[in-house]
Amino acid sequence: MATDAPTAPTAGAPLLAVDNVEVVYDRVALVLKGVSLAVAAGGITALLGGNGAGKTTTLKAISNLLRAERGEVTRGRITLAGADVARLTPAELVARGVVQVMEGRRCFEHLTIEENLLTGAYSRRDGAAAVRADLERVYGYFPRLRERRRAQAGYTSGGEQQMCAIGRALMARPTVVLLDEPSLGLAPQLVEEIFAIVARLNRAAGVSFLLAEQNTNIALRYAHEGYILESGRVVLEGPASALRANEDVKEFYLGLSSAGRRSFRDIKSYKRRKRWL
Repeated sequence: MATDAPTAPTAGAPLLAVDNVEVVYDRVALVLKGVSLAVAAGGITALLGGNGAGKTTTLKAISNLLRAERGEVTRGRITLAGADVARLTPAELVARGVVQVMEGRRCFEHLTIEENLLTGAYSRRDGAAAVRADLERVYGYFPRLRERRRAQAGYTSGGEQQMCAIGRALMARPTVVLLDEPSLGLAPQLVEEIFAIVARLNRAAGVSFLLAEQNTNIALRYAHEGYILESGRVVLEGPASALRANEDVKEFYLGLSSAGRRSFRDIKSYKRRKRWL
C-alpha cells in the first residue's frame, strides 16, 4: 500500500542525540563502536540493519536498560533536549518522556488489554480524569483495542499485542518513543497498519520516533531520516528518500539493483561488494 512521502520536521537542534557511543557487554565484548545518530523533534528516524547489527543495543543504551544484561555505555554522550541523560534510571527517563516499546511486544499476558494500557500511566501524577482522557485517545488511535479491552492480552493476536504495547507507551505521554522491531512476526497487512498508525501519531500528536527495524523497505517509506548499522557501526545515514534511492541500499537491503529485482540463488551472480567494507 503506497503512502505519501512524510513531511520532514523543521531543522534545528535534535531532540535526542547519541554521540560516539560505545557499549561493552561483560566488560569484554564491544558491541557498539562509536555510534552517532540524531532524532529531530517531531521526526521519525529509522535505525536499520540485519539481525545482530546493534539496533536493539542502541535503543537499550538510550533507555538505560543495559545493566540487566551486563552491558554498559563506556564512551560517548546521550542527550535529550541538550541535557545529558546517560546516567538516568529507566524510570527517570520515562518521566522525561523517553519510552521504549520492547521487541516482541512484552505485554502482561495475564492482564486485560485495558489493564495493560493503564500500566503505562503508572508514573503520572496528573489525576484519574487526565489518565482516562488519554485512554480514550489511545482507543481513538486503535479502535481494535477498544473492542478487545476486556480480553486477556495473552489471548489476543500479535497485531493487537503490538498495538497494545504502543498504546501503553503513549499512556506515559512520551516525547520520544523507542520502537524495537514493530514488524516482527506480523503479516504484511498488519505491518502496514502499524506503520500508518505510527505516522499518524507523529503528525497528530507530535511524538518523535526512533524505530529499529529489519524491514528496510517499509521503514524508509515512513521515516524522515535513516541510519544503517552493521556490526555495531553506522555505515550509511541520511534522509530516508536519499537512502531509498541509494544503489547499495537497493541491492543489499531491498533486494533490487539497477537491473531490477535480483535472485541470489546462483551465488556466482553476486559479485558486487559493499563499498563501505
